[in-house]
Amino acid sequence: MPVANLIDGRAVAEQIHAGTSQRIAFLKQRGVQPGLAFVRVGDDPASQVYVGMKERMSARLAIASVTHLLPEATSERDLLKLIAQLNADSKIHGILVQAPLPRHLDQANLHTAVLPQKDVDGFHPVNVGKLMLGDTTGFVPCTPAGVQELLIRSEVKIEGAQVVVLGRGNIVGKPMAAILIQKARHANATVTLCHSHTRDIAAHCRRADILIAALGVAEFVKADMVKPGAVVIDVGVNRVKDANAKGGSRLVGDVDFARVQPVAGRITPNPGGVGPMTIAMLMQNTVRAAELAVGK
Repeated sequence: MPVANLIDGRAVAEQIHAGTSQRIAFLKQRGVQPGLAFVRVGDDPASQVYVGMKERMSARLAIASVTHLLPEATSERDLLKLIAQLNADSKIHGILVQAPLPRHLDQANLHTAVLPQKDVDGFHPVNVGKLMLGDTTGFVPCTPAGVQELLIRSEVKIEGAQVVVLGRGNIVGKPMAAILIQKARHANATVTLCHSHTRDIAAHCRRADILIAALGVAEFVKADMVKPGAVVIDVGVNRVKDANAKGGSRLVGDVDFARVQPVAGRITPNPGGVGPMTIAMLMQNTVRAAELAVGK
């Protein structure tokens, strides 16, 4: 199957960055530089990589970023104190507390501590509630927002589509379903949310016009689970052992890409699909937070 059916997340992300750059230039004319604070606790290797990618994109777009690296044993009290300081800093427009966090920290408490207007991750209960209500004044989580943008810019028809989302997590699955069921342009889909207790997941998948895999199981989606011509979006990032790979392991998605690609009408590669979009939407949310702060 030629690459013609690939949905190129890197190319779409570049389109978004171009628009974001224009907005940053306009803010600069008004004497404002968007500011983004990253908070990372511990030495999780994946977190180091993710924050590094976000730092580099911030620098490229002229977003002023600062990273706070805290020891694994940092108390929740001390972390909440740092978040309060960032909330009060007028030069910081967005705050991102990088997951995963050490087990002794309550992620929900930390999300709630970030001011809703600086919650560029879209995890504060106010922003979650606004998403559920269809209130577009809040911030939407970056990965599902990026998936919707991929579909829109790839001219995939969402309205009236049968969408199956695999995974019910708070970061992707639930907000993804909430975005696509809205009574709004580029939504109005019929969404089925599948999870570990769903009976006969394969049967649900085969009904999907758009299949979004976000359950964190390596190569879970097989070719016989996909309706011919369906659009397949792979959100998963999983590390699997591979004696032939550098370091003895490699990253794969939730979709068995090599076997599913010939069946799918459109499909995201992994890497190079959803990942770049997540960063693009984070940068866009940060600029929007700065615009709101100066009353645009």
